Amino acid sequence: MSSNFVIELPCLPESAVGHALHLVEMLRSANLMAGLRHGRHAPRFGWRWVDGLGRDMGERMPHGAEGAAVAGPVRALFLSSLQCPDIPAIREIVAAHGPLVRRTAAAFDQGLQVCTLGSAAWFAAGSGGCKGLSVALPWFYMGGFSLDFPDIALAQGRPLVQDGHWLSASHPEALVPMALALARMAFGDDLTAALGSVLQPDPPRERAAQAASLDRQLPHTRASTLAHAIAWLEARVDQPYDLRALAAAVSVSPRTLLRHFRQELGHSPLDHLHGLRCARARVLLEITLESIPSIAQACGYADPAAFRRIFARHTGMAPADYRQRHTLRAPRRRWRVDARAPGERLR
Repeated sequence: MSSNFVIELPCLPESAVGHALHLVEMLRSANLMAGLRHGRHAPRFGWRWVDGLGRDMGERMPHGAEGAAVAGPVRALFLSSLQCPDIPAIREIVAAHGPLVRRTAAAFDQGLQVCTLGSAAWFAAGSGGCKGLSVALPWFYMGGFSLDFPDIALAQGRPLVQDGHWLSASHPEALVPMALALARMAFGDDLTAALGSVLQPDPPRERAAQAASLDRQLPHTRASTLAHAIAWLEARVDQPYDLRALAAAVSVSPRTLLRHFRQELGHSPLDHLHGLRCARARVLLEITLESIPSIAQACGYADPAAFRRIFARHTGMAPADYRQRHTLRAPRRRWRVDARAPGERLR
């Protein structure tokens, strides 16, 4: 099975960030599909949001932490189109961002896949790594681009072109086939075909699914053993843990249930229950003034000391420290009771 595939996403003030976000959402769909097919050990897409100087922007961008959590070397660079009024403005932006031009040149030298959308092709072409290659561009950029880079061929009528290490898309509509091309590099043909059926419209399948549904040939989807077990735990967060009762509730042996949890989630049912209990505890600590022992009891812990220990393991801090940092309620000492009679004035 292939390794993780990490994509770098430079983000400039002039970048059309929404297009990069659309690509990220499709990468997330690919990760979901990979997990469904191959479990928690499947390879994943990762992404790194950076500014024009290559500095990390992950915490400020949507799903930044999620993408950064996928380990692996960068294997592709995606340059989104620019928000600018005309071709002279594109030239000025590219000239003002020399570090990104140099980063793009380094990506070509390192054999990374350089992906561009629309006007971002100027960065790739300006890096000097595209001579003799072909590019997909919107028709309204073709004349100016040909003047600036006569040694790069224009692929007329093709919304997506893969030529060597350059993958160029002319319009945002070509982001779906671009995502599928990246998925093919990362995961191979089988998973890419499955992802394509999710990302792309398929009228024949839609008609077939509707007809089968009308004929009552599509049964109701049944939840998995794991889903049943998790739902059972969620409904009994405050109750004592009983592995045998949980296994009996989902009609499997305790050993089989433990295997399901280990293979798909990487932890035991008890660990999962602790996570659910700590999630409830966080809410209670944030929005109530209940004591720590009372919250422990509400979350299924008869021993407050055990609750403090487990909560610290899951959150990295003691319950009291968590409350102090995240509380959404004012302390009681700040509460005020106005005992004046209606209409009485302050003296």
